[in-house]
Amino acid sequence: MPRPRAHIAMVGVPIVSHVLPSLAIIRELVARGHRVTYSNDPFVADRIASTGAELVPCTSTLPVADNNWPDDPIAAASLFLDDAVQALPQLRAAYDDDPADLYLYDIGAYAARALAESQGRPLAQLSPTFVGWDGYEEEVAQHLRKLPGADAYRDRFARWLADCGATTRDVDAFSGPPARTLALIPRAMQPHADRVDTDTVTFVGPCFDARVDADGWTHPAVADNVLLISLGSAYTHQPAFYRECLAAFGNLPGWHVVLQIGKYTDPAELGDIPPNVEVHSWVPQRAILEQADAFVTHAGMGGCGEGLLAGVPMIAVPQGAEQFMNADRLVELGVAHRVDTADATAETLRAALHDLVTDPDRLARSGRLRAAARAEGGTPRAADLVENMLSQ
Repeated sequence: MPRPRAHIAMVGVPIVSHVLPSLAIIRELVARGHRVTYSNDPFVADRIASTGAELVPCTSTLPVADNNWPDDPIAAASLFLDDAVQALPQLRAAYDDDPADLYLYDIGAYAARALAESQGRPLAQLSPTFVGWDGYEEEVAQHLRKLPGADAYRDRFARWLADCGATTRDVDAFSGPPARTLALIPRAMQPHADRVDTDTVTFVGPCFDARVDADGWTHPAVADNVLLISLGSAYTHQPAFYRECLAAFGNLPGWHVVLQIGKYTDPAELGDIPPNVEVHSWVPQRAILEQADAFVTHAGMGGCGEGLLAGVPMIAVPQGAEQFMNADRLVELGVAHRVDTADATAETLRAALHDLVTDPDRLARSGRLRAAARAEGGTPRAADLVENMLSQ
């Protein structure tokens, strides 16, 4: 029997690495006949439009336009709290007279949880990165609370919770996962996965739309091997690193190189481009990885998941935030080399690539992790779980 049509609302933040992981789920829910609204800043309207969901504009104060994020973790957390405070009235204006049957929300969209709790509506988090585990409080959170400014931040958060209509008043409980969370990452990338509460968290793996992600790039007929180089969407103004990559892999016999440089680097900063290299500000990464033999990545969680899903060995060059932890995890899994930016010379990068693609054990491990990631269910399973929440 087909399920009755429901109103499902997704609430996100306009950070590309947070938007991309769930787009296929939204597209699938629309295809299944549900009315899906998606509240986010018009900055990402084009990406949301591709799903068929109805955009509910909610302007954001996050610094996504100029990518000017603070290094201090408390300052960064404060930006998300500030954004939630100003977003909640916008969400109320849109949804108080048109409440959703189920709210889905990104880990950074605190206002969505406040709205759902104030309306007494069910909600679920779609996490684009790893989740907390039993022991996270002692091993991580307590250290963050000792940082300068942490007390003032938590006091401000608590005052907002007392006034915003949320029923969860504890700061740590509210900012953590709710009763239902879908982790859109391979379980292999989760720290201490054996200590995650699987009654509330379900790992569904990276979620993609095979129809959409299969198109957009053609393997050159003359190339024996393909290498993709991408530092994602945030830390991409790295012209010196890109020049080292060109020196390492340009004119490498048998290799075709796809270099994504993002929107903050001028191609003119790269110098001469070897004939076996194509340079773009943005590429269809999934389509390329399905045909690639190696991947130079910043080790953002999205890139890690895509690399594992494609079974491609990686050179991890972390740039910031949790990427250093992710890079180390890829090394632990036996499918990557970590090369820090300061050490990323042409010689080091070329040696790392040679070691990756000539090691049969590493290639076998990549294949096993690929199978495990695909077995987690991806988009169809995630959409099934969302629909199941509607009937609970």
